[in-house]
Amino acid sequence: MLADRLDGAAFLGYWKITQMDEWDQDYVDLVVPGFVEFEKADGAHITGGFQFETVSGGLHAHVRELGDESFIEWSWEGRNDNDPGCGRGWAKVDGAQLLGRIYIHLGDNSGLTARRQERPKTGRQGRGPRSARMRRP
Repeated sequence: MLADRLDGAAFLGYWKITQMDEWDQDYVDLVVPGFVEFEKADGAHITGGFQFETVSGGLHAHVRELGDESFIEWSWEGRNDNDPGCGRGWAKVDGAQLLGRIYIHLGDNSGLTARRQERPKTGRQGRGPRSARMRRP
């Protein structure tokens, strides 16, 4: 049913990035093990966060149908190295994997593959989507 697919349940949770097209895994995991995480907010809104290498951000996402497939599309705002950063991304669930692409505004973009797993409870990766969001004065 379309309403079930559009609620985003298939995307919710913590996804460990296992491969990116543009960077080797050591670089992806440079600061914390690379991840993307989606949380249900209210109504059709999905929020979350991500980090790979020195790029991190909070995201705002929506699920969309294209033919018979559901995709999650998001915009993000955060950090790119030591500078403010923003961009967009999309992904779909394919079996046990999340497959997609992330774009850094006016910069690089890369395909990504991730696997769902429990969110780590220790170390710097304990930072979640809320702390990845840019703070407003």
